[in-house]
Amino acid sequence: MKRRHFITAASLAAPMVATGMIGCKPAAKEETIKEFQTGAIADPLVEKAIQAMLCMQRMAWEQGTASQALIAAGRRDLVLLFAKDAIVRQTKDGRLGILGNDPGVTDPASNGEAVMFAFHETGDEKYKIAAEAMYGYLKNAAPKTSDGVLHHVTYARQVWSDASFMAPPFIALMGDFDEAVKQIEGFRKYLMDPVKKIYYHQWDETKNEFARKLLWGGGNGWTAAGIAKIVNLLPEDRQDLKNKMTAWGRELIDACIVYMRPDGLFHDIIDDSNSFIETNLGQMLAFSIYTGIKAGWLENSYKEKADVMRKAAMLKIDEYGIIQGACGSPSFDKSGTSAEAQSFFIMMECAYRSLQ
Repeated sequence: MKRRHFITAASLAAPMVATGMIGCKPAAKEETIKEFQTGAIADPLVEKAIQAMLCMQRMAWEQGTASQALIAAGRRDLVLLFAKDAIVRQTKDGRLGILGNDPGVTDPASNGEAVMFAFHETGDEKYKIAAEAMYGYLKNAAPKTSDGVLHHVTYARQVWSDASFMAPPFIALMGDFDEAVKQIEGFRKYLMDPVKKIYYHQWDETKNEFARKLLWGGGNGWTAAGIAKIVNLLPEDRQDLKNKMTAWGRELIDACIVYMRPDGLFHDIIDDSNSFIETNLGQMLAFSIYTGIKAGWLENSYKEKADVMRKAAMLKIDEYGIIQGACGSPSFDKSGTSAEAQSFFIMMECAYRSLQ
């Protein structure tokens, strides 16, 4: 059951990139550049996780998520290389980092943060042009529902929870704050269980029913993390949007915590104790909580729960730096390993350090 094929065989007003990033040590741009150039993190565990991540094969969303983890870790050298290759593999319609016949609509946008980072770091207009093309695709060409919510793939008229992290944060990074929040609101409308306040995985517009009516942990982690990143990008004069996003972020985090096991882990299908025990949702939620505390929209009391999740993740790292027990590649239907689990371990650690 392929992750991308569960049902079938399947003008710019960008803020400075630094405003949306939670790094291991928040700093002014000049200090950040110096820190990147001198090596950034000196944590052997994080470095091992990075090395393992770089050795994993990656599709567009995995490449984009990995590049965001490298931004958080202060690896300027690697981020620029990721940005370069995202452009090498940019399609004519604007999608970044595409391999083969990848049907992703929103996944490619996860590479946009690295591309915009490269533009601000180098001043090279090619990166800005590439980012604008990606944004233009999402805004004007990408398939959407009748009310303007992004489909996740080209082969079906479906809304997926994964998309919450892939596209809306990039849209916000490009300065289109209303559209970013509109997309999250749309995912919430189509996917959220009105009682449990957790998101189902896939809605099919053609059939007017859920294509995958399961409260998948990974999808809820993507949504929580996407919201946390967007909040950091919203300007102070858009308190109306901040209020919406922080309320939705808290709502989802609170709903997920209800299902946290005593060991800090979750089941792959959050409300199904017969599904396998999974590592990455805890990392994703811990990242979101630490980010929310740092930004001031979550109380410090949430840190206790995040610390339990973080400790559980620490126990899942093997001698090679690989996070075990995640919803795993390549089929994402069983316990294993994945580039996204590596990425979120790194981002979780950097968000944790930002509070110290």
